[in-house]
Amino acid sequence: MFKVISRSGDARPAHVAVVIPCYNYGRYLDMCVASVLTQAGVTTQVHIIDDASTDGSTEVAAAIAARDSRVRLTCHQENRGHIATYNEGLSVVDSDYVVLLSADDMLAPGALARATALMEKFPSVGLVYGHPQAFEAQPHQNGDRARNWSVWQGERWIKAQFRRGLGIISSPEAVVRTSVQHQVGYYRPELPHSGDLEMWLRIADVSDVGRVNGVDQAYRRLHAASMMTTGYGTLLRDLEERVKAYESFLAGSRLSARRIESLRSTVNRRMAMEALEWSASKCAAGDASTEDIAAALAFARSVFPAAETSIAYHDYLRQNGTPTSLSISGRLAAWRGSLNREFGSRVRWQQWRRYGI
Repeated sequence: MFKVISRSGDARPAHVAVVIPCYNYGRYLDMCVASVLTQAGVTTQVHIIDDASTDGSTEVAAAIAARDSRVRLTCHQENRGHIATYNEGLSVVDSDYVVLLSADDMLAPGALARATALMEKFPSVGLVYGHPQAFEAQPHQNGDRARNWSVWQGERWIKAQFRRGLGIISSPEAVVRTSVQHQVGYYRPELPHSGDLEMWLRIADVSDVGRVNGVDQAYRRLHAASMMTTGYGTLLRDLEERVKAYESFLAGSRLSARRIESLRSTVNRRMAMEALEWSASKCAAGDASTEDIAAALAFARSVFPAAETSIAYHDYLRQNGTPTSLSISGRLAAWRGSLNREFGSRVRWQQWRRYGI
């Protein structure tokens, strides 16, 4: 566990540093920064790092910094990429808490006060998140009062993430205790796509994890130029990058060798099932190439050698129309696989939306 310097009895409000990396998102900067500076119940400091934008972002950021002393600006003369920019900002913060906020996203009103109140109450918690509302034009307000809090012991939270096999924090809704951030380090350059996932796991390896329930904690903008839609667009590439993140975490984890092997087996099976479920759904819809499906099947076999004995594989065979000599139990398994594919993802989404895990 990390060592906490207690703020018990400290009358001053929590201080939160917000690092805002920006590359060609100048049109969103004013709204992004305003969402931080208007946070009630905390003091804030903003560090905009412009990564050699070509759209006038530097001028927009300079104007923001000129009118508010809480904002500082760093401008790169050459583009260094998002990982280097993230790490530059995170490595120098000296606040109580820190947030990494993309320039196209925003914090929800009251988000920082809610998150820091949880961490003030539970000094063992190093990471707090909540629900991120996805939006295109304008986010809608859904109130500012949390329903309740959830707090998980770190190893339990890690186990749930490996069982799910999919990151549950998109980033703007995450608030990290600065002492924990410095302890675990920063983003891995070799994980440009799945670095967030690996980072949250490292934090949970040394601290507990909390969630603010019942209210939006951040607003995540959806647009054609966002990193989520411009890179790593295929399922297979996404699965491969996720596997890298889990393996990177396990390589440096404090967990026992037995626990590590159990987690690896759990997540590899989940990754394989996702590839098989995708293959079955594409066969049913008839909108995927033979090459893409073959690659997904190869991936499933590589991470989970027993993939072909699974219900999901039987469902794929059924949807593909492959002649088989399936027994009655096999045909029933394939039918159950169809139900799992249809309702499983919906159930997982509902569980994430309500409970965040």
